Amino acid sequence: MSYNFDKIRHRTIGTVESVSPKEIKVILETDAPLSTSLNSGVPQLFPRINSILLIPNEAGALIGIITWIGIEYSPYPKRKGYKDFDLVDLPFPLRKLSLSPIGILREKNGSYEIERGLYSYPSVGDVVVVPSQEQLIAIVQNKDEKARIKIGIAPMAANAPVFVDPDKLFGRHLAILGNTGSGKSCSVAGLIRWSIEAAKNEIEYNKQVNARFIIFDPNGEYRNCFDDLGNVKKYEVKIREEVDTKQLKVPSWMWNSWEWASITQASAKTQIPTLKKCLIKQKQEDNNNQNFDEDTPVFFDQNKFIEKINNELKNKDIHQSFLMRLDILQKDSRVKSVIDSDQNQTLENWLNEYIGKNDHNPSITIIDLSLLPSEILFLVVSVMARIIFEAHQRYKKQTGQTLPTVLVVDEAHNLIKRYETEDDNISAQRLCTQIFEKIAKEGRKFGVGLVLASQRPSELSQTVLSQCNTFLLHRIVSDRDQEMVKKLVPDTMGGILNELSVLPSRKAILVGWATPLPILVEINELPEEQRPKSKDPEFWNVWINKEQRNINWQLIVNEWQQSKQSDEGENSNVPS
Repeated sequence: MSYNFDKIRHRTIGTVESVSPKEIKVILETDAPLSTSLNSGVPQLFPRINSILLIPNEAGALIGIITWIGIEYSPYPKRKGYKDFDLVDLPFPLRKLSLSPIGILREKNGSYEIERGLYSYPSVGDVVVVPSQEQLIAIVQNKDEKARIKIGIAPMAANAPVFVDPDKLFGRHLAILGNTGSGKSCSVAGLIRWSIEAAKNEIEYNKQVNARFIIFDPNGEYRNCFDDLGNVKKYEVKIREEVDTKQLKVPSWMWNSWEWASITQASAKTQIPTLKKCLIKQKQEDNNNQNFDEDTPVFFDQNKFIEKINNELKNKDIHQSFLMRLDILQKDSRVKSVIDSDQNQTLENWLNEYIGKNDHNPSITIIDLSLLPSEILFLVVSVMARIIFEAHQRYKKQTGQTLPTVLVVDEAHNLIKRYETEDDNISAQRLCTQIFEKIAKEGRKFGVGLVLASQRPSELSQTVLSQCNTFLLHRIVSDRDQEMVKKLVPDTMGGILNELSVLPSRKAILVGWATPLPILVEINELPEEQRPKSKDPEFWNVWINKEQRNINWQLIVNEWQQSKQSDEGENSNVPS
């Protein structure tokens, strides 16, 4: 990129005062703009935090983001064109600013392209210029031909649209981080929606979008977000009959021996060997004595399996707590509704339902975990994630191709918790974290992408978080969480994240593999009916009776206790 210095002279606003790999300090000219720059072709605010400046060099132009603006006093004035430096003057205020260097802007075939990283730094005295409107848009808009999904606009670049490449966004994992109320859930729902809508706009006539998203929804927020997009499947622990949801099923015959050991807290020396032995026996008996091992996901009779374990453990008193946990799996109706199945539900049927069939339809599978019993929450998520991952591994081994699927984990800090200690007795919680760590490290090879949404990154598994290559950062107030985020981005970008604690809703910093440079983005706004059900409660309107709340605890109690009054003809006693 060769510069015509006569052309850029009118856009010069200062000179380089000092240079380090992390920070470049600039002295502004006395005639540099005070609030609005008119010398870049169109009016733009200057100087402002997050504004972009260029430092021309032999490689093109170094791109820097303003991270600090201030005034320092000089013992002499800096007056171009005057020869009165021998006169006595009062201390003269000099405006200065700091830049975080983030990349190189090159001109190629009449357009601009961005190069990540730096190898050529400026020298003291080099000129600093305001980018032209065309350069500014090229920097923030990400004109890569594969960047097809518009996620918002860049407020600091004349509201230029911001596009991302879905292969980079989902293929190398994405973390959406921010405090509650910062717009995090809307960003998750929006990215799924905008991805499918963008695909529909480019697809050939008479063909369907072949996208797959599987959402682990701990709070039941996403149930109605995608009803207009086509093939949306919803699973939950059913407490009432509804047309649009199905009973969540993760049958016990799909569990491997470690998952059985975690839910029963089996001891390593005696109980785990017994579990494995009985698993093998029962699977072989129920499948015509085929040579299955303890981890093969084939149907077997759970009740007969538990009976076998009881018979194997002669001294029942020693194993009392272990046997009680097994007994819960047989008698707790909420647990049974999820883990029980019959021989008609095969592994093939399960994969067709939860991952999707070969029908080239946009498949969004919503797993509502809000009413899942806490005793099996981690186990269910762990088994589902493992089966989905292994299915994609085997798909690639058989076909030589990947089957692109995105796993979305909302409130990920609750399901993918960090753990510090190692011991023999593995818990369901740690198993759940470990399978997501495996997916984070290896999922890219098999077409499995991760989207993590969390308000407490410091509580997330650091293995999973460190494997995320793109971050969409909403408002983060906690010092501990901010420090954690800053450790995950390159040192030169640390200063850009200092404003995380003051970002308003819908504003976020996009940084990482999916964007050439860190960008402050105003995320597209979703209509009310497309948003997750996570908005702030309206206390005042209820207090002043502007909004009515009818209370019928009896109906709730009946569902809570799984009352059978309707089967006994006692519904007439329930208030309507």
